[in-house]
Amino acid sequence: MAVFEGKKYKMEKSEGFDDYMKALGVGIVLRKLGNSISPTVELVKNGDEYTFNTLSTFKNTTIKFKLGEEFTEETVDGRMVKSVCTLEGNKLIHEQKGEKPTTIVREFTETDLTATMTAGNAKCVRYYKAI
Repeated sequence: MAVFEGKKYKMEKSEGFDDYMKALGVGIVLRKLGNSISPTVELVKNGDEYTFNTLSTFKNTTIKFKLGEEFTEETVDGRMVKSVCTLEGNKLIHEQKGEKPTTIVREFTETDLTATMTAGNAKCVRYYKAI
């Protein structure tokens, strides 16, 4: 089992999130709200299925997936996308296919998580610390 499975990470800072949300077509009210919260995330493995939980004061989300298998996902901002997650070492690569394709690369260590999110020309980096 990887050292990051089952560990919780709390967001400490974020760079470029507003531009990323704009690229996805998120309205001003949701962008202001999104910029004001610091979510906690957790990746849990049960057999060959993974669960990725995002917890915040605004909205909690959970996605369940098997590596390399496409699944339907509702994003935090309400978009329906087809997603595929793969694991390369300590990087969880999450591809969202839909009207506005997105890639989220989450790089885990025992003490930190760095999530790099891209949509079109917009790039966001969010930094988390293990709690």
